[in-house]
Amino acid sequence: MRPISRRTALAMGGLGLAGTVVGGTGLWRELSERGTDQGGGTELSEPEVLTSRAGQLEVRLEARLATHTVAGRQARTMGYNGGVPGPTLRVRPGDTLRVELVNQLDHVTNLHVHGLHVSPEGTGDDVFLAVEPGQSHQYEYRLPDDHEPGVYWYHPHHHGTVADQLFAGLYGAIIVEEDDPPPVDRDRVIIVADTTLDDAGAVVLPSTMERMMGREGELVLVNGQDQPLLKGRSGDRERWRIVNACSSRFLSLRLAGQGSRVVGRDGGRLVRHAALDEVVLAPGNRLDLVVDLREGSTALIALPVDRGAMMGGMMRGTPGPEDSERTLASLEVSGGPSTSTEDFPGGTGRLDLREVEVDGHRSLTLQMGMGGMRGGGGGGPMDFTFDGQSFDPDRLDQRARLGTVEEWTIANDGPLDHPFHLHVWPMQLVDAAGERLDDPVWLDVVNVPAAGSVTVRIRFADFGGKTVYHCHILDHEDLGMMGTILVE
Repeated sequence: MRPISRRTALAMGGLGLAGTVVGGTGLWRELSERGTDQGGGTELSEPEVLTSRAGQLEVRLEARLATHTVAGRQARTMGYNGGVPGPTLRVRPGDTLRVELVNQLDHVTNLHVHGLHVSPEGTGDDVFLAVEPGQSHQYEYRLPDDHEPGVYWYHPHHHGTVADQLFAGLYGAIIVEEDDPPPVDRDRVIIVADTTLDDAGAVVLPSTMERMMGREGELVLVNGQDQPLLKGRSGDRERWRIVNACSSRFLSLRLAGQGSRVVGRDGGRLVRHAALDEVVLAPGNRLDLVVDLREGSTALIALPVDRGAMMGGMMRGTPGPEDSERTLASLEVSGGPSTSTEDFPGGTGRLDLREVEVDGHRSLTLQMGMGGMRGGGGGGPMDFTFDGQSFDPDRLDQRARLGTVEEWTIANDGPLDHPFHLHVWPMQLVDAAGERLDDPVWLDVVNVPAAGSVTVRIRFADFGGKTVYHCHILDHEDLGMMGTILVE
C-alpha cells in the first residue's frame, strides 16, 4: 500500500483540517504486575486509574528503570510506578492535581502535563525545572473551573532528553471528565507508542540520521502490548480515548466494519463529528472516538503517512515513513442484543476566536539548515530552529500580554512536516494549507506541512508566566527547534 500524501492528510475530508490530530501510544507493561504474556493475541490491558475525590487528586509518580515484557520478550525500559504506560489520572474542571515526581533514574528528568490549561509558574507546569537523580519535586496544578474536558497526557520535558525518555516508556494519560458525560457501555484508554529493542532487550538509541528525520521505532505498541485483542459485544457503545505518545510517528487509523466516529480532538469535543479516515494523528495529538460495536472480527490498523523526506528522498529508508500498514490491535465483537443508543452530542463549543477582535499578529518559521550555518548548535549535521535560532532557555523569544487574543502564522520552509505545540494556552486553528475552516477546532498540536503554513488564534487567558513552544517531533525539539514565550 502506498503512503498517504501530505495533501490528502491535510485535506481531512469535509473538515478541511491540517494534518494534526490525535493518536495514542502505549509501551510496556510490567509482567509481574499483569502476569500475562504481552505478545500478539493477549487481551488488551489498561493502566491503573487514579480518580480525584472531593476536588483533589494526590499522586506519587516514580520514574525508574524496570524489567518489562515487550512484544513477548523481556526488556529493560523506563516507566512510571513500575509500568508502561503510567497510571491514568482522572480529574474534573476545578480540581487540584498534586503530583510528587520521584526520580529514580540515573539522569535528570521532569514532568509536563501536555495540553492542560494550568499555570506554568511556581509548582505548576514548569518545564525549565530539573529533577536530579535521587531527588523529588512536588507539582501542583489547579484546573480552572471552566477547563475543557478531554484527553490529555503527561511525559518528561527536560530539554535534550525528551525523545529518549518518551521512547523508553515514560508517559501516561490524563482524562478531564465532563460533568454530565454521554452514556457509554465502556470507556477505554488506548495509548499508542513505538520503540526499538536490541536482542538483549535494551532500548536502542537512534543514529544521527534517525534523529535528523525523527526516530520511528520498529515496534508499535498499544498500552505496552504488541497487537493486543479487544473484545466487545454487538450493540454496545464504547468510547476510546486515544493518545499518540510516539516520538515522531504520524498515524492514520482505520477500523473497518464498525460504527466509529471522531467526537473530539486534543482537549475538547468537535461541534460536528468526523469520520476516522478524515483524521491524521501527529505526535502528541489525542482522539476521542465513539465506536458502536457490530458483530464480527476486524482490526485497528495504522496506514503509513508521508511526512516528507530529506536530502532529495535519499533518507526515506531511515527510519520512515513506512510504506506498509500496521495492525495495532484486533477487535472481536460477539453477538448481543440490539440496543438503541441515544445520539452522542457534539460539543457546545468554546468562544469562537474568529468572532473577536485580534490584539496582535506574529509570524514564526520552522527551519532546518546545515549545521553551523545558522548558529543553531544542534550538535549534528543539521540545525533545527525557529527563525534561525536554536533553543536557549535564557533567551526570551516571544512576549505577549495577559488577556489578549493573537493570531499567529506558523510557516515551515523545510522538507519535513513539523507538528507545532504551544504549552498552556490552546490554539484555535483558523487556516490550514490555505483552507479556512467552517467549524471552530481547538488543538494544542497543529501540524505545519513541509513548505506550507497554518494560522491559529490564541487567547492568553487566566494566567501568565514563561513556557515554551516547539516541534513535537521530539528529536527536533531536543536538537533545538523550541522557543520561549512570556505572558505577563
